[in-house]
Amino acid sequence: MLRAPPQAPRASRRPPPPRCSPAAGASPPPSAGGIRRLVLTPEGRAKLDARPDRDFYAFPRLVKHVDDGFLAALADLYRERLRPGWDVLDLMSSWVSHLPPERELPLRRVVGHGLNAQELAKNPRLDYFFVKDLNREQRLELQTSSLDAVLCTVSVQYLQSPEKVFAEIFRVLKPGGVCIVSFSNRMFYEKAIGAWREGTAYSRVQLVTQYFQCVDGFTEPEVVRKLPSDAAGGKPASPLDAVMRLFGMAGSSDPFYAVISYRNFKPM
Repeated sequence: MLRAPPQAPRASRRPPPPRCSPAAGASPPPSAGGIRRLVLTPEGRAKLDARPDRDFYAFPRLVKHVDDGFLAALADLYRERLRPGWDVLDLMSSWVSHLPPERELPLRRVVGHGLNAQELAKNPRLDYFFVKDLNREQRLELQTSSLDAVLCTVSVQYLQSPEKVFAEIFRVLKPGGVCIVSFSNRMFYEKAIGAWREGTAYSRVQLVTQYFQCVDGFTEPEVVRKLPSDAAGGKPASPLDAVMRLFGMAGSSDPFYAVISYRNFKPM
């Protein structure tokens, strides 16, 4: 008996499973220096004062925004982490860079960035500077892999696009270069972003940590803390002290926080 030849399998009428594809507008998987994810929500980026920052900083403010205890802790950290002969960017700077004296830490080049040219022109540590509103345009006019260190002092709370700024920091750092972001609890309240205004000391440290972590290639961030109780024999600061410091009035010493990360690896 002749058998009928085997038939080809009948095509399934079920639609093929959908392929995984990036959401509309999503970026491809990041390479080194790419942004892995966004940290802030639209509400977290918002400021109470929506005026352009260039308008707010139009007049120079030749004052120190933190107390001497904070500045001493910062200078000690710079002595520990920076090396003579380095090329350094002082990001969001002003009339003083808070670096140790040049005789202690002679640097090859210090580039300044800020929003007020008069303030920057009075900064004796800057070899040159440029003015740019990083909330309008995040690209830094600096060569890729050209800097040993990027410093940002008591200003990170004003960044509305920190993911893009930290990606730029990664780009301009040399492999093994360090970024040190320091801050306290003082701020221009109306110009700080919502995520900072509504946060706590702990959540602000975590926020800056996430800024580093959202950029592919930064090392695991390190956190340095020096709280008022550390300098007061263990006696905590009172709530009144915290309110007074928030508005720039006298009180116990400012708490010191720094978050530190390196491009690709931490040199031994």
